[in-house]
Amino acid sequence: MNEVKEALRNIEQKYKLFLQQQFTFIGALQHTRENAHDMIRPVASISQVQSYMDHHCHSSTDRRILTLFLSICDDLRELCDMLQTVRSGNDITDGILERCKLLLSHSNDLSTIRAKYPHDVVNHLSCDEAKNHYGGVVSLIPIVLDCMKEWITHMEKMPRHVLYNVSGGSAISEKRAPQDAPARAAISQMPPSLHLEAQTSTSNKDNTQVQGSKHVQKKHLNAIENDSKKRRGPWKPPGRHA
Repeated sequence: MNEVKEALRNIEQKYKLFLQQQFTFIGALQHTRENAHDMIRPVASISQVQSYMDHHCHSSTDRRILTLFLSICDDLRELCDMLQTVRSGNDITDGILERCKLLLSHSNDLSTIRAKYPHDVVNHLSCDEAKNHYGGVVSLIPIVLDCMKEWITHMEKMPRHVLYNVSGGSAISEKRAPQDAPARAAISQMPPSLHLEAQTSTSNKDNTQVQGSKHVQKKHLNAIENDSKKRRGPWKPPGRHA
């Protein structure tokens, strides 16, 4: 989990640098769309941005900012792959991860998504730009970052024994003897007062078994002694014989 958090922090730092240059990003999209004679349809997918940069970008400044955007998207996809190694078996976290993967798909239509408060990326666009051209593409990264933070929050609320190592995939759980597992699980779920009663009951049971064993042993010794007396007959004082 620490590896996931560290990777997410690094992406957020990279995104802050990109966010400071949002106007440069919109300008680069505008220039490349003009060069592609593609001024009507909105910028609605990552593959569309990739195509603009590969085939219609003639400025080093435009290329740099478009490359930064695509690089952050690649980093987020790699983080999704990392999250898949943390097996949770939880419908909520699995659903969040699937949504992230869908949003980051190269061909996914981004035209209808919009980042909400506290994000203000859409507010920095004109009404026409936000509605018809760039509202979706500028909303992609902040929405995915929010989803990943939500994923981490849900994972941290889950019992530790269901988490797995990010690097190795081995379960983090305490090994117990199979025959003791049901009893330990039952006692561990008891309230403290019942916990003590269970331990006391076990102790009393052991004492009863020991006392019973001693009683049987004493009874056996008494029987042997009585049998020996019968064989010897009644005791006579020593004296002369007739």
